[in-house]
Amino acid sequence: MSRTTDPLAVGRVVGDVVDAFIPSVKMNVIYNSNKQVANGHELMPAVIIAKPRVDIGGEDMRSAYTLIMTDPDAPSPSDPCLREHLHWMVTDIPGTTDASFGKETVSYETPKPVVGIHRYVFILFKQRGRQTVRPPVSRDHFNTRQFSAENGLGLPVAAVYFNAQRETAARRR
Repeated sequence: MSRTTDPLAVGRVVGDVVDAFIPSVKMNVIYNSNKQVANGHELMPAVIIAKPRVDIGGEDMRSAYTLIMTDPDAPSPSDPCLREHLHWMVTDIPGTTDASFGKETVSYETPKPVVGIHRYVFILFKQRGRQTVRPPVSRDHFNTRQFSAENGLGLPVAAVYFNAQRETAARRR
């Protein structure tokens, strides 16, 4: 019996949000210029208020990418009836740059988990060309797989996720 050690599979990102894929592009997500997102690590709500810097690798600037940030645990991990909630979308990001060079089609919405520990997932797709991705109609009930299929994006080329939960007064001390 083999055990998987892929953190995206262990954290059920593969399965709940995307199908299994082989990462092929480097992506770094950094909050507040010093908090790098690492799979399964927890970030405090105070750290994730402002949108992060997302650096993208790739072959060259002629390649275009779509970045999606989603919460598959909305409104709570035990009852994710709003799965997925879309927090951010940037399209037409040139390779070898960062998300600020793309087109923000869904503005950044600060994660505010109320109940339980939520996963916040950044997924990167390579586009067929520029201006080929249409924005979704709603943030709630977003479906990454369906969105990818509707826009001809295929499997992701990179993904990373972090955990966050409501910050209580006791946790702030």
